[in-house]
Amino acid sequence: MKLIYEKSVAGRRAVRAPRRTVPGRELIQKRLLRARPAELPEVPEIEVVRHFTNLSRLNFSVDTQFYPLGSCTMKYNPKACEVVAQHPGFVGIHPLWPQLRGGGQLTQGALRLLYETERLLAELAGMAEFTLQPLAGAHGELTGAMLIAAYHRDRGNTKKHILIPDSAHGTNPASAALAGFQVVAAPSTAQGTVDVEKLKGFINAETAGMMMTNPNTLGLFEPDVRRIADLIHAVDGLMYYDGANFNAIMGRCKPAEMGFDVCHLNPHKSFASPHGGGGPGAGPVGVVERLRPFLPISRVVKTRDGTFSLDYDYPKSIGYVAPFYGNFGVLVRTYAYLLLLGREGLRAVSDHAVLNANYVLSKLKDIFPAVSDHCMHECVLSAKSLVAGGVRAMDIAKGLIDRGFHPPTVYFPLIVPEAMMIEPTETETRETLDAFIQAMRELAQTARANPAALHAAPVTTTVGRLDEVAAARNMDLAFKEKKSE
Repeated sequence: MKLIYEKSVAGRRAVRAPRRTVPGRELIQKRLLRARPAELPEVPEIEVVRHFTNLSRLNFSVDTQFYPLGSCTMKYNPKACEVVAQHPGFVGIHPLWPQLRGGGQLTQGALRLLYETERLLAELAGMAEFTLQPLAGAHGELTGAMLIAAYHRDRGNTKKHILIPDSAHGTNPASAALAGFQVVAAPSTAQGTVDVEKLKGFINAETAGMMMTNPNTLGLFEPDVRRIADLIHAVDGLMYYDGANFNAIMGRCKPAEMGFDVCHLNPHKSFASPHGGGGPGAGPVGVVERLRPFLPISRVVKTRDGTFSLDYDYPKSIGYVAPFYGNFGVLVRTYAYLLLLGREGLRAVSDHAVLNANYVLSKLKDIFPAVSDHCMHECVLSAKSLVAGGVRAMDIAKGLIDRGFHPPTVYFPLIVPEAMMIEPTETETRETLDAFIQAMRELAQTARANPAALHAAPVTTTVGRLDEVAAARNMDLAFKEKKSE
């Protein structure tokens, strides 16, 4: 496909812009003005539309294909929530408008939405309070780690390290380190859960807390989570819940009930807000009562007359973590989703997510060894039985692309060799799952009969297999005009 610049022909145009009528050019310093017009492509509107429409068709998306990207929870985004998020009363407001009186009524709906979303998330997670300000899941992790640090500073504790399972998401240790903590890896058992007996040897007076996700990244529920929480609390440490896998337990189990003191949730994973493309995102953080004073500012409060305003008077707050209210458009979708499903609907989400994952596991574990005979919302399979024949997990992933499926997550979690982490989510039908399962079985047959065919995959895409490491390290995004012969 040609680049849009390569379609350019001098003199062609899509629209004719009106003459400038707004004064002010004379106020701009001359050194800031262009010496010559910008070198933009000259193409008619129809070519622009076709170009970007065709580009969109080259990409995978949840709206076009099955997207079983494990741990990312790429569930379908209901269009009803999109309609709500596009309401003029939400997209047309400005965060600097006054909160109360005068023009204040213009922001009351937005503030009420934020306030009620916090209450709903607190109920789901069993927490005392939530902040909606963090701009992504990892940002929520960092905010939570900062809250843990603030708690210990306030108590005069000199805590130095955070314990994190060796199966954890990579953002966990990164967030803890950014918050000033040393990271200590907690080993897993052969079954894939935290080894409590070995964990005891790492817990001491310098333990600030522990970060966990439950179910963990192998799709397994940590049965000893309350025992672990008791061990951490015994040294005045705090438990942090990584909500990446909350989709598996919504409506059935609350992080606070498992002993967690801080948690972040991912609206794009659990509550069907859009995911991907680098953002925007959201990572709401909840805390138990004793951590409420440290939450970021500003905070939405309900006044005696029933109106809503922003409150900044929290002396122990960790301060600002985001401008204004966080990524408001994402939170509108979250609020709409919560109201759309309700308590029973959210529980049904978890039920179907777990059912779908176990269905895939049961149909594939005979050819791809599994960590366990059962799972929660995702299953981890291994391609290690194919390695002797020259085929690895990456080859299976690339082969799926040729069959119209986005690959699952590969080589994670790190403790599983040739890992393939599959998360179907609750939104996929049995027919879609059966088609995916059939493709996986066919790929296993191809791996044994003709491994070279998988080494070449994908062959149906515009660009074939790339050296992904080299592409990331030597990225070149600049357009270079081709010289004519």
